[in-house]
Amino acid sequence: MAFYYGVSGQSSSAAAWAAAAAGMVQPPPPPSSRPWSKAEDKVFESALVAFPEQTPNRWALVASRLPGRTAQEAWDHYQALVADVDLIERGMVDAPGSWDDDAAAAGGRRTRGGGEDRRRGVPWTEEEHRLFLEGLEKYGRGDWRNISRWSVKTRTPTQVASHAQKYFIRQASVATRGDTKRKSIHDITTP
Repeated sequence: MAFYYGVSGQSSSAAAWAAAAAGMVQPPPPPSSRPWSKAEDKVFESALVAFPEQTPNRWALVASRLPGRTAQEAWDHYQALVADVDLIERGMVDAPGSWDDDAAAAGGRRTRGGGEDRRRGVPWTEEEHRLFLEGLEKYGRGDWRNISRWSVKTRTPTQVASHAQKYFIRQASVATRGDTKRKSIHDITTP
């Protein structure tokens, strides 16, 4: 774990409390209750990359890129980030969606709740289709979110809705045209 080391070589909070105990200075102020903005988080993340863990005075350097933030606030924010990542990796909470609104608006990739990247253009497997049919039976037509969440966990609600649309079109065309030359996964009608 990285620590902010002051001039004496002690961690910043240990050095500050030691100085306060000796009567030299006031104890450090409590962490700021001011929330971090999206812009500050982006600058913070860039600063973490610019100043790797072994960088002397890392947290002071990170804070120097964040006007109005102290080295202690940067350190506290980092600790909160590490704790959040730990909870996500242990599966205790869902991974958050993308904060990058510009990338999302431009069709950028987002992550699902499970942390998996969205699969583009990958055909549905028979197993996924059977799970879809079970979900359709259980949750009904139109409840794509629950079918995605509880039945076909490998697909997003939008992908489930698109698959359903193709499935229902195929069922309607088979009913009116009879037998078709090309076989399709949509011909499977029982779970």
